[in-house]
Amino acid sequence: MATYVFSDVHGHFRTLDRLLERVSPSSEDRIYMLGDMIDRGPDPMSVVRMCHDLPNTCVLMGNHEDLMLSFYADPNDPLARMNWEINGAGPTQDGLHALDASERVELARWLFTLPLYATCEVDGQWYLLVHAGIDPRRVPEDMSGPWTEQRLDDVVQNQYRDDLMWIREDFWGYPSGLVDEHGEGPIIIAGHTPTRYLDTMADRPDRLSSDENGLCRMVRVGACEKTGGVADRWDIDCGCAGGYGFGQLLMLRLDDSEEIYEPVREGE
Repeated sequence: MATYVFSDVHGHFRTLDRLLERVSPSSEDRIYMLGDMIDRGPDPMSVVRMCHDLPNTCVLMGNHEDLMLSFYADPNDPLARMNWEINGAGPTQDGLHALDASERVELARWLFTLPLYATCEVDGQWYLLVHAGIDPRRVPEDMSGPWTEQRLDDVVQNQYRDDLMWIREDFWGYPSGLVDEHGEGPIIIAGHTPTRYLDTMADRPDRLSSDENGLCRMVRVGACEKTGGVADRWDIDCGCAGGYGFGQLLMLRLDDSEEIYEPVREGE
């Protein structure tokens, strides 16, 4: 059984379809999708349907799903409408209108149930999976002791909901507080911030944010004496929102840290 993580597809269904065909996860593999299925790209509702139907898959709430649900909770709220529309709502609105009523209701109900975070353990290493990150200032100073799912839950319960979906600089710029000086503790994997943006906000990125073709790629952040030389934050948003020539989609296999990329092609 393998464990895979991906994030921020932003409507690029064809890219996701090719990536899943290449990875070909088995029925026993675990998959985590860290949010932002929708908006900006050409076919967001097909992405939603695919993520909904993937077996053994935990899908998290992203800030774009939250924007959409805030609008539909009160369509007469001009601020909710503006916030969603300026963030690329058009393709999602078109896709929703094209669905029949029963499918639209089914998917909307599912979207309202998406969790804000997940935890998993792979070969003794704990991971906290979240769309945007956490606020390190809200992590207790003393994080010594063995890690369990319950301890991670307690850490997240002390966070603000909006930070889990929206935080950027205050997360990527500072140690999470979860990994100790011996390099032991949960690693946080997040999306939301295209890795190209880490060039101006990240705390000790492990490599350049662009590959040899100029496309965004995964970046690990934060390895220092305080974390025992371990990068405690991993950014897997490889810029699909930026489309062709900027972004690609990453499927990260946690078992061996294999990075499997599929670029967004021209015209999609």
